[in-house]
Amino acid sequence: MSLLTLLPFIVLIGAMFLMTRSAKKKQQQAADMRNQMQPGSGIRTIGGMYATVKEVNEDTVLVDAGPGVDLLFAKNAIGAVLTDDEYNRIVHGIEHDLKSDADIVPDDASSLTETGDSAADASADDKAVDLGKKDAAEEPADEAAEAKTDTEPKTDAEPKKTDGDSEAK
Repeated sequence: MSLLTLLPFIVLIGAMFLMTRSAKKKQQQAADMRNQMQPGSGIRTIGGMYATVKEVNEDTVLVDAGPGVDLLFAKNAIGAVLTDDEYNRIVHGIEHDLKSDADIVPDDASSLTETGDSAADASADDKAVDLGKKDAAEEPADEAAEAKTDTEPKTDAEPKKTDGDSEAK
């Protein structure tokens, strides 16, 4: 046999080796994450339930899912161990802001461009901006013309709908 005929098999075996190697690495990372669980940690199960760890045993984890609700899970049913900030954000809706004393960024740039006199800014904001719309004086004449065309019966050449019976066969 020549090397050229064995080359596809060698490439295939090499690809399988690399895929199993990466899968084993992911499994090892997941096992390390589960072994780092401690009581009080927030977790997410593979089913999507969020809970707090009460007790960690060799193969099982006792979690507190709510007031008076303790559940026993297998360790491999734990999908992720969450940080305290992430757990509080998801479960309790609490946003932990490290910069709570810092300035808040405004939604618009008007407060960033203000000069000293706010009276001049207020009068400039009150002026109407022409966006190409019709004036109020032009609208009644146009509306009257449109009203006349709306009251006239429509005589479009649209065919009437039938029940599906057609005379042409």
